[in-house]
Amino acid sequence: MIDSGDVAALLAEYRAGLDAELALLDRLREFADLQREASHAGDLEALGLVSDARDGVMANLVTLEHQLKPIRLALANKAGELAGDPQFQEVAERHRDAAARVAAILMFDRESLESLKEAELARSFAARTLEQGETTLAAYRRVVAPHVSGAALVNRKG
Repeated sequence: MIDSGDVAALLAEYRAGLDAELALLDRLREFADLQREASHAGDLEALGLVSDARDGVMANLVTLEHQLKPIRLALANKAGELAGDPQFQEVAERHRDAAARVAAILMFDRESLESLKEAELARSFAARTLEQGETTLAAYRRVVAPHVSGAALVNRKG
């Protein structure tokens, strides 16, 4: 059983954790936006650098989320009792804000993936076109400038 003092402490701790998560999510959104720009521009070097930086922020977010999970579960068990509590409502609003930021980041990620898929299709088409052009050019060269084997037939009979 959790008493009201424990609930207040859990709410304060969870609010602080959510504030930290929101700050990390803001950084992730910045990185997602940079990744989207790099993928649209086809800048693979920038994309790699941003991805590395983003991985570090994600690791911090996962660690923080792991620490907040037991607190969230304890508060979820008391949600019915706490529904009218202004502190609980404030924490719930922060939680909804975090969910909205995650949704925005996922949208940016989908756009980045689509850009990368389009770039891969264009690269693949260009490679196929070059291969076909090379084959056509080789065939044209055989017609225009056939390989001359020399006068072997004349040398044997002559």
